[in-house]
This record gives sequence, C-alpha cells and structure tokens, in this order.
Amino acid sequence: MTFDYTLDFSSIDFRKHPELYRIGKGEQGVLLVEPYKSEILPYWRFKTPDLARQSAERIYRLFLEYSAQGDFVGMDMARKFLQMGYTRSRRYANHRSGRKYDSDGIHLPREEDQVKAASAAIFYEMWQKVREDSHYSELKKRHRELYEGV
Repeated sequence: MTFDYTLDFSSIDFRKHPELYRIGKGEQGVLLVEPYKSEILPYWRFKTPDLARQSAERIYRLFLEYSAQGDFVGMDMARKFLQMGYTRSRRYANHRSGRKYDSDGIHLPREEDQVKAASAAIFYEMWQKVREDSHYSELKKRHRELYEGV
C-alpha cells in the first residue's frame, strides 16, 4: 500500500494513532510523521564518516528503544532515516552538488567523493541490520495485516 499523503500530518500524533501510518515505499513520509521526525532528525548527519557513524549508531539506538516498546511506527521511521542517510550520502558521493541533473534535465557526470561514499557505507550497513531484524519483520507483518489490509 502506498503512503497516504492526504493526511493532515500537522495534527496527527502517530504514536497515539499507529493505525493511520502507512509504510509506503522506501523513505516516503520520513519528514512528515510526528513525533518521530522530531525525535530522529536532530541526529541525522552524514557530512563525514565520523558524523555518519555517530548518527547511524544513535538512530539505531532509537530503533532499539522503539523495538523494546513494541512501537513499529518508530522502528520503521528509524529505518527510513537510516535508508535516507544511505541514499543522500550516495547522491553526494556521486555528485558534489547533490544534483543528478542540470537545469535542462541532462544527467550530470558522476564524480566519486570517497568521504561521502564512506558515509553511505556506514548508513547502508546499519540500514541492512534494521531491515533484517526479526522483531521488526514481525511487527511490520502485523502492522500490514491490521492496518493496511495486506
């Protein structure tokens, strides 16, 4: 099921209303779903491998806290931030400006930035760890069955 962008995100506390949360694809809704966005975003950094490591580890600790509380939405949001850490780092690793296309829509040439590539690798490893977590998988399946009709 796709992420529901029609909701009034400014008025919904998804911790209190997990039934309104849709997993969606990839990172959909990562900057909309509260209170998780406000809890996780301050720790999301990827400029250097050291910052990326600290960030990924802190977000993973939040993932584990959400897991201990049985809070699937929090777990999934932590997963999305880790995934976004990977994708954004890779974007900047491939294109210094962060832009893949010029103003005419022409694909810009890749220029490998090893620092951002190292940051991406850190986030990728942690993102995979979260995706493979058995408790996450159980709660994801349950969430889909209860709220998404899957």
